[in-house]
Amino acid sequence: MEIKMLLNLLSKAFEWGVSDVHLTVGSAPAFRLHGVLLPLDSPYWVERIPVAGAGLGKLTAADTERLARQIMLEERYREFREAGELDFSYTVEGVGRCRVNAFLQQSKVSLVLRLIQAQIPTFQQLGLPEVISSLVRRSQGMVLVTGPTGCGKSTTLAAMLDLINREASYHILTLEDPIEFIHTHQKSIINQREIYRDSSSFANALRAALREDPDVILVGEMRDPETIGIALTAAETGHLVLGSLHTSSAAQTIDRIIDVFPPYQQAQIRVQLAQSIQGIVAQQLIPRLDKSGRVLALEIMIATPAIRNLIREGRSYQIINQIQTGLKFGMIPLDMSLRNLVLNKIITREEALNRASDSETLLKMLGG
Repeated sequence: MEIKMLLNLLSKAFEWGVSDVHLTVGSAPAFRLHGVLLPLDSPYWVERIPVAGAGLGKLTAADTERLARQIMLEERYREFREAGELDFSYTVEGVGRCRVNAFLQQSKVSLVLRLIQAQIPTFQQLGLPEVISSLVRRSQGMVLVTGPTGCGKSTTLAAMLDLINREASYHILTLEDPIEFIHTHQKSIINQREIYRDSSSFANALRAALREDPDVILVGEMRDPETIGIALTAAETGHLVLGSLHTSSAAQTIDRIIDVFPPYQQAQIRVQLAQSIQGIVAQQLIPRLDKSGRVLALEIMIATPAIRNLIREGRSYQIINQIQTGLKFGMIPLDMSLRNLVLNKIITREEALNRASDSETLLKMLGG
């Protein structure tokens, strides 16, 4: 496969709303559409791509090696070969950007490209409730977006930043690995730093950020004690910190943050987190009933005094009870979000039950 054919494929992928493109030896290129991975030599795609069967057969080791060399700088290619994997971004001019992970498997090169639309979607387009916009209008504290890989966390965070950028005269600083959505200066000034290109690590970039007069800091991944600790300090000292974690609920997010630290530090971290947390948005993407795409199901936790006490006292397992009784604060339990999607005939009952936090409770909510 040549680079021209890859660019044509990526253009089609953007046009059809594909989320990921997989290139691996022994398989035809594959598109992930609405959560389902479909190789281009499958019946679904053959009739949709005019050049199917003409150069879109199974990829060879030479194909993927050549493509990796063509879409990486020589220096990055050497890094990739030494480490065995590499994250970087790639732009298809006039179409959009990709977050790319190149990796070696059985000593052969494979590539997975996550497609990022050029246009940052609005809250309305994503179906995000108004309570989330109220969270990102806070002047300080920590707001976290969580969920499994591929659930749209980066897109939700981009929409949050775009809202701030359009409404407030702030300095917004993002720390990303790699940079995904490109933001332009609007009311705010926005600087985007790519880890391993503009800084050596999240922790170093975040430590430096505190001297760069930011109002809002986006931490692309909060995955080690040092990064989380500095982020909590930033949130306590007058900054709004947005971040993401790979957790499936608010309670699990609290536990994950605290458990990253050694036991002797955990009491202090509980106090810091209880003071600084403003809200947690845990999201999932679920296939629509009409197969036209996927829809967000959300759990939203707002940090009320009662929830701050639970965090401080190490009783995060009781947070779900507060979410269930906190509708007046804008909180949304996951099972209620799923129930509404089923009743509005947007997703199937089976999908909802498979993803429920308590399938028996959801079954009762749906009428047995």
